[in-house]
Amino acid sequence: MSQIPYKIYLTEEEMPKAWYNLRADMKNKPAPLLNPGTHEPMKPEELAGVFCEELVKQELDNTTPYFDIPEEILGFYKMYRPSPLVRAYCLEKKLGTPAKIYYKFEGNNTSGSHKLNSAIAQAYYAKKQGLKGVTTETGAGQWGTALSMACAYLGLDCKVYMVKVSYEQKPFRREVMRTYGASVTPSPSMETEVGKKILAEHPGTTGSLGCAISEAVEVATTTEGYRYVLGSVLSQVLLHQSIIGLETKAALDKYGIKPDMIIGCAGGGSNLGGLIAPFMGEKLRGEADYRIIAVEPASCPSLTRGKYAYDFCDTGMVCPLAKMYTLGCGFIPAPNHAGGLRYHGMSSVLSQLYDDGLMEATSVKQTDVFEAAETFARVEGILPAPESSHAIKVAIDEALKCKETGEEKTIVFGLTGTGYFDMVAYEKFHDGQMTDYIPTDEELQASFDKLPKMD
Repeated sequence: MSQIPYKIYLTEEEMPKAWYNLRADMKNKPAPLLNPGTHEPMKPEELAGVFCEELVKQELDNTTPYFDIPEEILGFYKMYRPSPLVRAYCLEKKLGTPAKIYYKFEGNNTSGSHKLNSAIAQAYYAKKQGLKGVTTETGAGQWGTALSMACAYLGLDCKVYMVKVSYEQKPFRREVMRTYGASVTPSPSMETEVGKKILAEHPGTTGSLGCAISEAVEVATTTEGYRYVLGSVLSQVLLHQSIIGLETKAALDKYGIKPDMIIGCAGGGSNLGGLIAPFMGEKLRGEADYRIIAVEPASCPSLTRGKYAYDFCDTGMVCPLAKMYTLGCGFIPAPNHAGGLRYHGMSSVLSQLYDDGLMEATSVKQTDVFEAAETFARVEGILPAPESSHAIKVAIDEALKCKETGEEKTIVFGLTGTGYFDMVAYEKFHDGQMTDYIPTDEELQASFDKLPKMD
């Protein structure tokens, strides 16, 4: 076979025209969302007060394998998709490994991350429904940036509640959102009833995604013409993000490449679920086997140290209950710099797959993550986002194991975005001010003790 190019691109004609619904091939379906009052499965009409109607249909559909991507969304995708699958020749040489390393790069757009794939879809359905605007939360800011871009494109109002520590650490990400017309509020805030309650219980808190979700949902459900949209965790988001994995597999198939392992960072589950979707589908159908690894921060280890239980998706306990690996909705993670991974729970889809033993999970310390990010940046020429760098760390570890054993394994990982708005984090790393906070068993148990009591 001829030399594999540095970057494998699909043509526009080869770009996927439908999203893949992984749930259709799951023997054990993810547990349903429950009404927090009755503990009965949420009905479409109940969810329609929070989410757009078409997105509710996608959220609850466990059987339809493919959803056609509307032409207007495909047209938007073509501004930055297909995204490249890159052979990391320089990293392989640096490590001296026989492993072959590939990464799917999702940072070739102004939002700097994969989040735009779902942002445009959710904004499109809100516009189609005739809504005035949407509300959302954002951690590191990638999702808020992506949604503000999508809303500007479609002429929708966009209200963003940004985790307070990220709001303060990443002012330039905030300003990009404002440039695209979004209003950005640090969360928790005094603008909402749930925000006031959280601040009363946790004075001076740096916030969490769970807090910001609560505020965004309250505003959406109390403001005429608005609905809430979410950048991760939900099944509909994993559906939209399947474009990542579908393109990755098509690019690999183009050159007859079969990966041995697929690695992705894991916070709420959007990029990991999107990257692994078609590969996990093959695994579920018995057509192929892959080693799939979820990488999470040691400071917020929902899969590796969490409980598989029903829990609220938000700190204010206003959202439905989801069965997931969780640290407890009251868990406030340390103000580490991988803001997009600062969430107490994991997607119900990924939680079910993990519980069924179909994928692995590992957690890594923050300073180790930034060491890996620096190694990657110096040889591959891209400054990676802290979130993505969790996957880079484990990909490097696995490549070095191949160096020891002499195995020529093929590794694919997701490079979800760039880190150019994360320079405060890089500065702290370079100045030796970065810490590796890891919650104690006692801290986690205190949070587990507050999990909802189920019948």
